[in-house]
Formats: sequence, C-alpha cells, structure tokens
Amino acid sequence: MSDGITRNGLWDVDSADIDWEFSLDQGQTWTRGQGRTFEVKDDGAKMIWVRARDDAGNTSEIVRVRCVLDTLAPVALVITPQREGVTLRLQLSGLESGARWEYSLNGQAPWHVGSGPALGVLGQGIAQVWLRQVDVAGNPSVAQAMDLQSPSLLAHDISGHPLQPSVLASGLQTYVIQGVVLRGDADHVRWDVPQGQMLMSFKLVHYASDDFASYALQRSSVFDAGMDTTRMLAWGQMGLSDLNRNVLANTGPQRRGEGPMTLRFQQNGTLPTPYAIELTLAAAN
Repeated sequence: MSDGITRNGLWDVDSADIDWEFSLDQGQTWTRGQGRTFEVKDDGAKMIWVRARDDAGNTSEIVRVRCVLDTLAPVALVITPQREGVTLRLQLSGLESGARWEYSLNGQAPWHVGSGPALGVLGQGIAQVWLRQVDVAGNPSVAQAMDLQSPSLLAHDISGHPLQPSVLASGLQTYVIQGVVLRGDADHVRWDVPQGQMLMSFKLVHYASDDFASYALQRSSVFDAGMDTTRMLAWGQMGLSDLNRNVLANTGPQRRGEGPMTLRFQQNGTLPTPYAIELTLAAAN
C-alpha cells in the first residue's frame, strides 16, 4: 500500500527471476531479497526502497513506497442499549477516526458493515448480536456481545396486524428487523424515511430454513395493498440463496425517498423460521 496505512507487513516483489534487494533506511543499508516477498516489522511510518541487481553489482532504478504499518487492534466499542418505543437502540462510542463498525448475528460470522451512530434492532428471535470496530489499517477490535434475549432489553414481538405495524424509531441509518415467522403469521413493520434521505438497501442477513419466505414493501403507513403488486414498492420471495442481496438494487432512487414504508414478511412453510432483515438509510444524492 503506497502512502497508506496497512496492518500487513508482507510485501510482494515482481522480480521476474532476477536478484533484488531492499532498504528501510533510505539506502544506507541494503538487504538481499529471497524469493518474491519480504516482511517489514514494527509499527510506524516506513520508507521502503527496492531495486534489482545483477551478479556484477549493477543496480536498477529504485522503486520507493511509503506506508504506515499498524498492527495494533483498536479498543473495544462501548455499547449503550437504549429503548426508543419498541426499537432497541445500541448506541456506539469509542470509534476511532476513520474506523468502521460491524455487527454479526451468527456467531461472529459473517460480519456486516454498519453506518451511523447506532444499530437499531426490532423484534425477537435472534439470541445475540456482536459488535466490533475495524480501524483504517484493517485491525478488528475485540467483539462485544449483546444478549438480545435479556429480560432487561424488553424484546418486542413484531405486529401481525397489517393495519397496526410495529414502528421503527427514527434517526438511525442501520436497522435489523428480526423475528420468527411461519405460514399464516406475517410480520408487519413500518418506518419513515426522513426528508433528504433514502432507503439504500433491504437485505435478508439471517434465515434458518430451506423454504422460501415472501416479502412486500409498500410506500404507506399501513400495509393495505393485499395482493395488488401495482401498489407495492418491491415484492417477491427470499431464501438462503438471497442472503445479503439488496432487493432494491434496481429500484429507482426517487421511489425510495422521503415518506413512510411498510414491510410484510411471511414464511411460506409450516415450520417456525428465525430471520433477520437489514435496512440502511443514507443521504439522498
């Protein structure tokens, strides 16, 4: 990585089967290379020089790169749970400059990148959520676990009534809707896209069944579209093969802007199925 920050001190050299050497002190001393890699150790700013040489001592022009080696993991995030209506807000602090935060719902794998100051969680069915930060060099912090089934967090059972959906708290950019569904027991959730923002993505991030589930999004404060797809923003089926697929990727931004939206989500099979759906909001371009 040139003029950047990296946690990987191993460098590749395209030597084309010729001899080469490297210097870490701007040419005062040179170390003969072996193979096609060399490793730089000890954190801090580095100036790396590399050149080819032959048996007669002739050398090529010097290739110069700069980097900052950072192998130190950042501190763990501080997570403060807050209840806003029926939404659990996991407020995050301690994020380093330039770092990102990630969450996991499945034993710390896979990790999903979040945005904004907090993660909003609605519903019950997932046992734990793990949160961590990853610094600009790519070093992850120790993951912190939140017990979503703790009595102190007052887990909410998502509404099964299309005209009385559960309502997500406003003001966040990353939400996880999670629950357990089966045939004949649809979940209904509403949220409001604020002025100047848009719904960026709608993804299934956890699903524990080989059967498909059906989903429908309507731009309304209630779900009253029935089976009329002309009144829906998006609709279809989701299953294991759809994990992490943004079903709104081909939906125009003007249709994902300011206003209320309601989700209807239902399992097509008869076995209770835990699921989790990620919503992300961001400023409209």
